[in-house]
Amino acid sequence: MARGDQIYVMRPLAGMDSVYEHHGIDCGDGTVIHYYKGSGEPVISRTTMETFAMGNPVYPHKVPVSFIPNLVIERAESRLGERQYNLVTNNCEHFANWSKTGRNVSQQLLDYGLDARHLGGNAGLMAGLINTAAQEGDPIQAIELMRQASGNVAIAQSRLQRQYSQAQDDMLTWDRVARLALQKNREDLARAALTRKVEFKSKAEKLQKQLVELAETEVSLKRNSALINQRLTYS
Repeated sequence: MARGDQIYVMRPLAGMDSVYEHHGIDCGDGTVIHYYKGSGEPVISRTTMETFAMGNPVYPHKVPVSFIPNLVIERAESRLGERQYNLVTNNCEHFANWSKTGRNVSQQLLDYGLDARHLGGNAGLMAGLINTAAQEGDPIQAIELMRQASGNVAIAQSRLQRQYSQAQDDMLTWDRVARLALQKNREDLARAALTRKVEFKSKAEKLQKQLVELAETEVSLKRNSALINQRLTYS
């Protein structure tokens, strides 16, 4: 690790160890700029590496393209003292990615289907649930978070399934059109129909891939929910 690197440590949630990544920017002098909660509300601070790590291993977060180290530090320092933490729209990973690459994103939220862009009208409710679960470690709130996320996944699956079925139907329709055109010796119409068939086949394949990704997200959410319930049972 070196000056300007984006780094992270694993932090607990709802009594479970190593559940989520806490990100920061390595200043190269034994300090880290990150969203630090301490005993009050989260604030972007420069703390020691020991305070950032909290006794846990520190890992580098590799990104393919980033600013030069001096600019990364300059960007991070420009937000020192900020108190606008929001787990959905402005968490520690959002801040570190913004400092390092200029992109205000959180891959962890995207992996769980919880990015603000996917929450629609429930963004305010979800933000409150997530913040409560993350900041207070309340397992009941964490379970509710998982339930809400599962609901969003189910809605997305239903929408994509309809689009996938329609794309398959359109593909078969244009295949029939192409065959009829060939029977009538209209190669020009057959070629045009086959082009349309290929377009809908490509669309169906993309939708199928998205459905698989959603199914994997659903499995991940169920697994994490089961872990939280198990911890509640034995606590």
